[in-house]
Amino acid sequence: MILSSTDVRNKLPEALNRVIYSGERVEITRHGKVIGIIISKEEAELLDALEDERDAKEARKVEARARAKGETPVLYSKASQGVSKKDR
Repeated sequence: MILSSTDVRNKLPEALNRVIYSGERVEITRHGKVIGIIISKEEAELLDALEDERDAKEARKVEARARAKGETPVLYSKASQGVSKKDR
């Protein structure tokens, strides 16, 4: 489903039902360009997990490079700095 930003006001309930019950993505456009996408909670959780996996893989690479140079790697995750996922 594709909605213009002005149509969202009138069709948001229908759009949310499509996302929730059929797993559809809803694209929101302004002047013909996609400015946002509504996705299901499950899809958002999957994207978060993939992002976490990618970040962990990158951290392991950085750590390995530092160790190869004889350095002691110091890695700080956002979680260790007190930044929760919702604040990222």
